[in-house]
Order: sequence, then C-alpha cells, then structure tokens
Amino acid sequence: MLLERVRTRLSLDGREATLASVAQALRHEGVVVGDLAALELVQALRDDLVGAGPLQSLLDDPDVTDVIVNGPHDVCVDRGHGLELTSVQFSSVDDIRLLAQRLASSVGRRLDDAAPTVDARLRDGTRLHAVLPPIAVGCTLVSLRKPAGQAMSLADLVERGTVDPLGAKVLESLIASRASFLISGGTGAGKTTILNCLLGLIDSAQRTVIVEDSTELHPAHPQIVRLQSRQPNAEGAGAVPLRDLVRQALRMRPDRIVVGEVRGAEVLDLLIALNTGHEGSAGTVHANSASDVPARLEALGLLASVDRLSIHALITSGLSVVVHVARESGRRVIESINVLRIKSDGSSSFEPAWIRRGGALEPGQAHEQWQRLIEQSRR
Repeated sequence: MLLERVRTRLSLDGREATLASVAQALRHEGVVVGDLAALELVQALRDDLVGAGPLQSLLDDPDVTDVIVNGPHDVCVDRGHGLELTSVQFSSVDDIRLLAQRLASSVGRRLDDAAPTVDARLRDGTRLHAVLPPIAVGCTLVSLRKPAGQAMSLADLVERGTVDPLGAKVLESLIASRASFLISGGTGAGKTTILNCLLGLIDSAQRTVIVEDSTELHPAHPQIVRLQSRQPNAEGAGAVPLRDLVRQALRMRPDRIVVGEVRGAEVLDLLIALNTGHEGSAGTVHANSASDVPARLEALGLLASVDRLSIHALITSGLSVVVHVARESGRRVIESINVLRIKSDGSSSFEPAWIRRGGALEPGQAHEQWQRLIEQSRR
C-alpha cells in the first residue's frame, strides 16, 4: 500500500509529513502524482500519525457527536438521530488495535494485554474508550465522543425539539429558583448537553465550581471554575479522585457546586454540599427514569458506606428536582421535570410536575408542588 510505504520512508528518515517530504518520498518510490493527490496523501499521513487515522474525517464532521468502531467494516457515527453505518473501513482488526493504542499513548495512558481497557480524554477534548480482546470478543472496540462545541442555548434546544417553548420557560424558572437538581438519563441521552445549557442561565454574579472526571462542561458563563480528577500513573500513584475534588470545591467560596457525573462514593459529598447552603447546585446521574433516582443514589451511597436511611435524609433535605432526559426516535428530549416527595417512612421519591406528551411538556400530577416551589423562591 502506497500510504504504508511513504509512512515507512518518512519514519526511517525521521521527517514530518509535509508536502515537500511526501513528494520526495513519492519520487523515491517511483510514483508520480499531482499536487491535489499529494496534499490528500499528506493529510492522510497526518491523520494516521497524529490524528485519529481513518476516523479523523468523521470527527471533523460538525454534526457527528460519537464515532463507534465495532470491527474493520463496522464503523458507525451518531449525528443526533441514532447510529448510522459509514463507508469508513479498516484493513484489519490489527489496525484498529494499533490506532486505539496510539491514541491512548498520546495522552500517557496504557492499553495492552496487562491493561486491556482505557477511558481517557484526548488533547482535543475527545473522549476515548477502548477495549482489547479477549475482553472485547473478536476485535478491539473503540468509542469516541466529541466534546460539545459552543454551549447550546435554550433557543437551540427548542429548535432541535429537545424542549418546547413552554418547557424552556419552565427550565428558566428552575434556575432562577435556585432549587438543587439532578439531570438523570441513560448513556448518550443528552444529560451533559442539557446541564451545559442550564448552567449558562445562572446569574452572572454567582460563582460556580464544576467538578468532573474529564472536562465536558463548558457553559457560557463568566464565573465558572473547573476541577478535573486525575487517574493514577503507571505505578499506581498520583490519583486525585472526584470525591476529594468535591470536598475541595466546598472551600472555594462557591455559590453553586456542580458534579458532572455522580457515579461513585462522591455522591455522599455532593449530597452534603446540597445541605450546606449551596443552593442551586447540580449534577447528572445515570438512571432509567426519575423514579429510579433514589434507588440509584442509595446504591452509590453504599460505595461510601452510608446506609439507606442516611442517604434518603440527605436527599430529602437537599435535593428538590430531577430533570429526566431520554432519546425519542433518536432525538434527545426532556421527558419530565420531577419534584421531591417525602414518603411517610421518611424515604424520598420524585413525581412528575411536568411530563412530555405529544412533543411538549404538560403539567403532571405534582404540578401544584412545583408551583409552590417556584413561589417560595420569589419571596
């Protein structure tokens, strides 16, 4: 293959892939091509050496949010309407493995038989997840999620059908009320996108500290400070877990604290933060529905060695609203906005104050409680 031969010659000469060096390598190979073909070869080499190889053109597409590699002839993208098979192909399963390993090593992470999985953030912000065989059956599996570009506004969400105009006003009132909230939903349902948008609605005078495993939130707001956790190095040292950062955030004079994704023992620290006067704090959590959120928080609380009753006590005193997002015919939508209800046994549940019907949010069974919550914030 010509690309392989040119790459090998450049590597032996220790030269970068420039138009001049590629032209010289082609002459040595006895190949004559036009300027346009040479430029295309330069770009292919750069993609292969420092970019994402055959996947780079997909990542460069502004409409693509995710690139999924299931096999040499099974490369899919998500443009917001579900997965689509592309024409991009790899020569072999070995090429997929080599690309995944190169991407991981470019940010100082291992991906080999001793460490067969990796979850890392590339230099351009793209999130890389890869699994090697035999953990992945048959072929290395690669998932790339592009970082959000400019934060979407509520108008953008209305235009995309994520929420209707009335629902947009409801979300504005949620932020203005300074009620603490979580955004729940499945993987790829749009939790980060919605949270990014809502954080941009916060009063510009309010300092918000965002804590994340990997930087994904970039709200359009002047008073945003971000903290990012750190994985241990090859020797297993130097880790800075999310839970430690949540505690650090409490000392940074925040008006609001945001945890990008609650998925471990840090749930305890977030719930404690919600109970220490940081009104309007927020986070995201994986859950199949808003009604499943308490059980999900219970399970995460066990990771912090906290019993069920203690978790519910923290929920009932600090968390007010759950916004649940989901996919509807491949489109990300706000399915419901739910308010806290305290049961007779002291446990918590969330009931819909607004629920999506026919493409729009309509009042749900807990709508009166929502109105009381908003009215109290105006006093």
